[in-house]
Amino acid sequence: MGAPLEGIRVLDVSRVLAGPFCSMLLGDMGADVVKVERIGRGDDSRSVGEKVGGESTYFMVMNRNKRGVTVDFRNPEGIELLKRLACEADVLVENFRAGTLEEMGLGWETLHKLNPRLILASISGFGQSGPYVDYAAFDMIIQAMSGMMDMTGEPDRPPVTTGTFLVDYATGLYTAFGILGALRARDQTGQGQRVDMALLDTAFSFLVTAIPDWLLLHKKMARRGNRDRYCAPTNLFTSKDGRYVFVAAATDGLFPRLARVIGREDMLTDPRYSTNVERMKRIEETEKILGDWVAERTADEVIELVRAAGLPCAKVATIDEVVEDPQLKHREMLVEIDHPAAGKFPMHGLNVHFSDTKEEIRRPAPLLGQHNKEIYGEWLGMTDEELARLRGKGVI
Repeated sequence: MGAPLEGIRVLDVSRVLAGPFCSMLLGDMGADVVKVERIGRGDDSRSVGEKVGGESTYFMVMNRNKRGVTVDFRNPEGIELLKRLACEADVLVENFRAGTLEEMGLGWETLHKLNPRLILASISGFGQSGPYVDYAAFDMIIQAMSGMMDMTGEPDRPPVTTGTFLVDYATGLYTAFGILGALRARDQTGQGQRVDMALLDTAFSFLVTAIPDWLLLHKKMARRGNRDRYCAPTNLFTSKDGRYVFVAAATDGLFPRLARVIGREDMLTDPRYSTNVERMKRIEETEKILGDWVAERTADEVIELVRAAGLPCAKVATIDEVVEDPQLKHREMLVEIDHPAAGKFPMHGLNVHFSDTKEEIRRPAPLLGQHNKEIYGEWLGMTDEELARLRGKGVI
């Protein structure tokens, strides 16, 4: 059985992160993804981060399973090329600021008229309409605006962002999910539609229970560091050998096992600790009991004892440990691909594992304009002479 999205053509005119991550996911599912970049400079992410073989690692991990072409977005002939490519595509992914496509002559009405089956996926900070539509945004700006940052960090210290670009990645994931829904709807109606995605919407969706807790009960989710909001003791503790260990076994169903592991069966009958409600009232005391126990043992000893009781526990792994993790290796989440400039290049594997359909990393991220001849010939039937003329005029 072939890949799930085999036969679906995706035109990716997005750049940097959320859009490229979305189209990468579609490519991983078997879609034929063509990344369109500005002539000369390419995607901004080509110039950031560490480089291997002259190529940005940032760019290479976000743009696998794609072929690449270049075009001058400011040239009228370049815009006509984009229109022709859009006529051959099933999906177009873009993450320009709202209104930019319209300024380029590539707005939704124009594209839908040219190709009624086209699905246009637009990713922006705030969506295609509303009072913030003209504002610029990045992941961390959205974390700040959405309330995510306010509830992240230690209670007596300033708010902090997540350790990765969570909102960008999740918006790319939401967008891929939306595109799949639009493709299914097209199967029924024959018509494409616009998928309007906003980073702020994504971040707001992560607040989940914070929304009704405030609107109905007028309670705010304060910063709690690494503590669980609802159960105690669940937190990060320091072991005898100086490692951080996270223990999460605080529900009334799990706590009895933990109490036995640490030799404190008395807590099961002590009304101050026997229920989660009471433990939450005395969270510092409860955490100190567990923390003192962890501090007397190495991290490996703690994990062995806690896991033997069937309870969740883990060291805070560093990157050198993560890439050697036997579970991730078993799941083939660490892969190595051949890149024309970087050579053997390691990256994350495929997250979705099907029982029957095929998934694979078929190609590395493209060099800038690597597939101009291939794509313009294959998708648009352009001859070598036509391509030479466009190159000579600086269109591609």
